[in-house]
Amino acid sequence: MGAAVAGLTHAGFSLYWALGGRWLLPTVGQWAVTAAREAPVTAGLLLIVVAALKCAVVIIPLAAGRRPLPRPGAWRAFAWLAAAVLTGYGALNSIVAWLVLGGVLRPEGGYDREAMIGHAYLWDPLFLAWGALLGAGLLTGSRDRRKRALDRQR
Repeated sequence: MGAAVAGLTHAGFSLYWALGGRWLLPTVGQWAVTAAREAPVTAGLLLIVVAALKCAVVIIPLAAGRRPLPRPGAWRAFAWLAAAVLTGYGALNSIVAWLVLGGVLRPEGGYDREAMIGHAYLWDPLFLAWGALLGAGLLTGSRDRRKRALDRQR
């Protein structure tokens, strides 16, 4: 359930920005603020797609864990892939942002401090948490399924 909360938080902000909200948008990057200002319809439509994809990554593992879906192995593989990508993406980008903010990495041409702070302490750790919690849920679900299968054999 924690993974779903993290994912829906991400999706919720994407939808909020798609509908014209601007709070925390600069923490994504100045490019996002510029896109929302200069091409609001295009940015909004793109963000609706992003929000829908994030919701799908939340809903598919939940649905697969709650009831049998056709091709359960494929849905589990999708969920494991999502967990790995979210965890890796979140961890790598968080670390890079922390290194930039700490002065260890110095991007040529400087960097957007507000966006770097957003990525170091909010958005990328949230991706990391989403992926890690999804992976933990998948591990727990795998153990529970194996235990139930063994109990049925006894």
